[in-house]
Amino acid sequence: MDLSLLLGMAASADPDRVGLTCEGRDWTYAELWAAATGAAAFVEQARCAHVVLLDTGSEAAPIALFSAALAGVPYCPLNYRLADADLGALIARVAPALIIGDVARAERLDPIGGHVFLTREAFVAAAAARADPAREGGTGEGIAVQLFTSGTTAAPKAAILRHTNLVSYILGTVEFGAADPAEAALVCVPPYHVAGIAALLSSVYAMRRIVLLPTFDPAGWVDVCVDQRVTNAFVVPTMLSRIVEHLGRCAPVPDFGALRAIAYGGGRMPVELITRALDLFPVTGFTNAYGLTETSSTIALLGPEDHRLAQRSDDPAVRVRLASVGKPLPTVELEIRDEQGRVLPAGEVGEIYVRGDQVSGEYRERSALTADGWFPTRDAGYLDGEGYLFLAGRADDVIVRGGENISPGEIEDVLRTHPAIADVAAVGIPSAEWGETVGVAVVLRGDAPPADDELRKLVRDRLRSSRVPERIARVAGLPYNEMGKLLRREVRTLLI
Repeated sequence: MDLSLLLGMAASADPDRVGLTCEGRDWTYAELWAAATGAAAFVEQARCAHVVLLDTGSEAAPIALFSAALAGVPYCPLNYRLADADLGALIARVAPALIIGDVARAERLDPIGGHVFLTREAFVAAAAARADPAREGGTGEGIAVQLFTSGTTAAPKAAILRHTNLVSYILGTVEFGAADPAEAALVCVPPYHVAGIAALLSSVYAMRRIVLLPTFDPAGWVDVCVDQRVTNAFVVPTMLSRIVEHLGRCAPVPDFGALRAIAYGGGRMPVELITRALDLFPVTGFTNAYGLTETSSTIALLGPEDHRLAQRSDDPAVRVRLASVGKPLPTVELEIRDEQGRVLPAGEVGEIYVRGDQVSGEYRERSALTADGWFPTRDAGYLDGEGYLFLAGRADDVIVRGGENISPGEIEDVLRTHPAIADVAAVGIPSAEWGETVGVAVVLRGDAPPADDELRKLVRDRLRSSRVPERIARVAGLPYNEMGKLLRREVRTLLI
């Protein structure tokens, strides 16, 4: 099955239903399908190897995604926030491409790559001029999406998702046409992130109207939610933090009566933050969605009922589930393994391995799958006795002190309970005695900063002495990328 058939099915089932709202314009499913067919004809004429989007969220994103599928070439949205040198290197790696969006910048960075350049407006116009609504879907073979990983110590890898991976994820998690016409999903994550692609595909298959917010800001997010009667939304933790802070300054709090569901993912969610959000949105169902680019998005979910049960519970074993990412999807297999590849029992931290039809684990450069199809995620974590998955950071972020593995997250969770700590990151730093020891960078709030010994005592009292930070740095803010992931390597440079 081809990705384009997801849109084709929606257009056939209810052609006049509004499928997309963006910057004041509504697009019906019939109009989106017509635009995708027209853009596909242009892609085929241009004879390009990739369809590249270098732009914020707009109608060009779904049109480019589905037209690439129809034309049988990979869709490759690029991170427009990258520095020129990094972005130019990626553009050269996808040559020759149809590049949509920031034409001036793309032409400047790679003028001899054989690319075809179109502004967003020109791309939409070209799609309209060549529309062929009677066209059939694509073949369903080959690569559907190529996404560059956010390389920090080496060149980014080109992760590839085939039609079979993405379609398997959608068919396993979404019921066709399940949304009623009043439902609307707010999409504000960048189009170059797998969560943005999954949100488009899921909403189209459910026939839920997509409301695109080109760039995120908390006030704009709130306004769109209220004005468009948004029923579903996806955010990353840093977005939710800014929304919560914004609502704290609003009097009265806006009416979110239509908002049934908020899903979040893409980074670690502090328990304090999700607890505040649950209080602010008392009738909204929250879902923690954990996944990776290489797994076609979500592989584990902590659902609304789990959130509310944990929020209300006095049982520590239940309440702690707010810090988990829930249980694996029934369509995937998940194991925790040690460094020798042995499967670990409940409660022991190791590397998360996953297997299933939606799992690609494949890069242009190589496949990362084991011989029997398992993908080593490089995320560390553990399963509790009830099957709930808890993350412990990246496998290479684990602090190894004297041979003992220490999760940065457990130290951060304890320090966040201090009222003067606004944010914190724990990392491993070199130690002559232990090989590696604990260092923390803290962001303070209020006028009474705690002494270092007070913070050390807090950790010692709640955890073990091996977790007590040897070095503490006070910083104005911590480094995050645009999707809310903490850049621990940059934190480490502040401490060594």
